[in-house]
Amino acid sequence: MPTRKIGHSDLNVTPLCLGSNVFGRTIDERTAFAVLDAYVEAGGNFIDTADIYASGESEAVIGRWMTQRANRDKLIIATKVGKPMAPDKRGLSRRYLFAAVEESLKRLQTDVIDLYQSHEDDTGTPLEETMAAFNDLVQQGKVRYIGASNFTAERLVAAEQVSQQHGYARYECLQPLYNLVEREEYENGPQQVCVEHEIGVIAYYSLARGFLSGKYRPGQPLPQSPRAQSVQKLYMNERGFAILEAVDRIAARCNATPAQVSLAWVMAQPGITAPIASATSPEQVRELMGAVTLQLGDADLAALTNAGK
Repeated sequence: MPTRKIGHSDLNVTPLCLGSNVFGRTIDERTAFAVLDAYVEAGGNFIDTADIYASGESEAVIGRWMTQRANRDKLIIATKVGKPMAPDKRGLSRRYLFAAVEESLKRLQTDVIDLYQSHEDDTGTPLEETMAAFNDLVQQGKVRYIGASNFTAERLVAAEQVSQQHGYARYECLQPLYNLVEREEYENGPQQVCVEHEIGVIAYYSLARGFLSGKYRPGQPLPQSPRAQSVQKLYMNERGFAILEAVDRIAARCNATPAQVSLAWVMAQPGITAPIASATSPEQVRELMGAVTLQLGDADLAALTNAGK
């Protein structure tokens, strides 16, 4: 299984990251264990979670699974902090980061988090305070590397400048919203910063909340999914279906699935380390992992890039 390095770190990760926002929310622990087992069996090593996912249950499920399988040393575990867990539990202040990391470590049943990410920006806390706190967590050995999610290009550059000025650990990756349908926010914002500063990128909603998996078709009933209504509102339009048509055409020629083609396109974009995709069954995991070895030609990549324009 090929790997890619995150930023300037020594974290070598599978080019497809397993998202865990469904653990403890739409799938139970037994199913989550089966999904995790299938991911590792397919060669995966990179799992993304967050303290807010299922109010901490996602981290807890992963922690129990790692303990039962005794495989912690074979995995790269990324989690996130900052979104509101409670009225007094949110943000990126030093006080909160030091408290939140202990809770995540406990739930994950581990001594160190490989990649600890700011889940969203906190403009109410000085960047100097946040980056100093993260740096101390790295120095204490509780966190190996840090990253950011949902940051603008300007704030990412500002954080980089603070880290350089004080010799602090820097954000080694960015986690933005990015997929074939939703591209402007990343491509017109932090993409250039990430490429120039060699900041890794792990994209979320890489399948546009499931729209690019091919489950949504014009004139067909909506899938029985909690996201179906939002998918319909966001993507089920002329442009969305034009993109899906291009995906279908290339998938048929490559003997691949729409999800594999959509993920392979993301993997081929400048700066991308790994798209994040979640699964609710081992079969889905095996399908998604097929994207890692799918090589799209220049003509296919161009056709996908230009679809819907």
